[in-house]
Amino acid sequence: MNKFDFNTDIPTLGEAKIISPLKRHTKSGKPVKRFVSDEARIIVNVQTDHISANQNKIISFEMAGPREKIYFDPSKLKCVIVTCGGLCPGLNDIIRSIVLELHHIYNVKAIYGIKHGLQGFIPEFEHEVKDLNPGSVYGIQNTGGSMLGSSRGTQDIGIIVDCLERMSAGILFLVGGDGTLRAAKKIAEEIENRNLKISVIAIPKTIDNDIYLVSRSFGFDTAVDVATLAIKGAHNEAVAYPNGIGLIKLMGRHSGFLAATAALAQQDANFVLIPEVEFSLNGKTGFLQALENRIIHRKHAVIIVAEGAGQNLFDDQQKEFDPSGNVVLQDIGLFLKDKISQWFKAKNIPIALKYIDPSYIIRSLPANANDSVFCGFLGRDAVHAGMAGKTKLLVSFWNNHYVHVPMDASAGKRKNMDPHGRLWQSVLEATGQDAFFTD
Repeated sequence: MNKFDFNTDIPTLGEAKIISPLKRHTKSGKPVKRFVSDEARIIVNVQTDHISANQNKIISFEMAGPREKIYFDPSKLKCVIVTCGGLCPGLNDIIRSIVLELHHIYNVKAIYGIKHGLQGFIPEFEHEVKDLNPGSVYGIQNTGGSMLGSSRGTQDIGIIVDCLERMSAGILFLVGGDGTLRAAKKIAEEIENRNLKISVIAIPKTIDNDIYLVSRSFGFDTAVDVATLAIKGAHNEAVAYPNGIGLIKLMGRHSGFLAATAALAQQDANFVLIPEVEFSLNGKTGFLQALENRIIHRKHAVIIVAEGAGQNLFDDQQKEFDPSGNVVLQDIGLFLKDKISQWFKAKNIPIALKYIDPSYIIRSLPANANDSVFCGFLGRDAVHAGMAGKTKLLVSFWNNHYVHVPMDASAGKRKNMDPHGRLWQSVLEATGQDAFFTD
């Protein structure tokens, strides 16, 4: 079976019959090239080891972009935007892009921001609703965080949809990670059960870059930029002292994309530890012995560890969950810091160990230039999809194109790094870490 085997059809609220306002921005007499047809597709899997005789099903995504006809009447439409989960560079860029596209291009004037994530829909929290317009989003791309705030934790789906009904909302834009995508799917299903005409459009957000069927998530490029600064600092500290060791903990609960990419961007790391590849701590082939081998040979070392790495090293205990339902991870960074210190103390080898955790600095910063441009595309394509009456989708970047991915195909799944793939093999080549794991 093809590993990409799912339905890619995008649900719609009804037939799009209204001529798009974007036509006014096309000079008369000129061919209309800016509109995208629903028949325009992007092949999901562009690589294959072989083509079998009976392989006649090609899976493809619907291409994102403006449609020539739209479903909603802009003069009567109300739109709602909410940001959920952890902070991420680019959240304000997304908000600003959606608001400016709705206001200036589609002439939608009723745009509302829900404060503090899904809590903002629940009356008992008493969070205000914010009117959004070009003036209220002026300059927000230069600040980190989210002007709408955020929150974690599940909320009653029925009450959320009740709120949308009371607001007479037509389009709901949700910006968030895997938990938000699961919630968005449930919200869309409840809307469908009630036979409401509300479009639900999700824009995936995660610094970990681990959302399924999303090749790149906004904020990741900025996170790599800042992570490289931490690696530079750790390297400078390590080489400045005899037997210097720099230990950096980066984000990556279940996937090591940030740790691996940062290591390749700033090739000063000697060890990269990720969730997808288990490692042992002690023994002749354990990490601590490998680190000792490195110190003996080169007198310094730089280690990058993703926050979800090495969870197998902790004693079995009852799992705890955060308000969003995620397993609370053990702190591998501080754990390794203590174990490294104990190991070298027992060997009577003096070391100078520096520990760096830039996680909260990274996630709350403004987006860099690349991410800002990327957010602009995502926000505008989210608006195009919603205005066309499409629903229950997320705007994704796939095979260098912006596409519509059904929530059913992505929600509840996770993208992981292939330990045999090019990215991880490149990390092994760049660090040379395997050379220090010797018998």
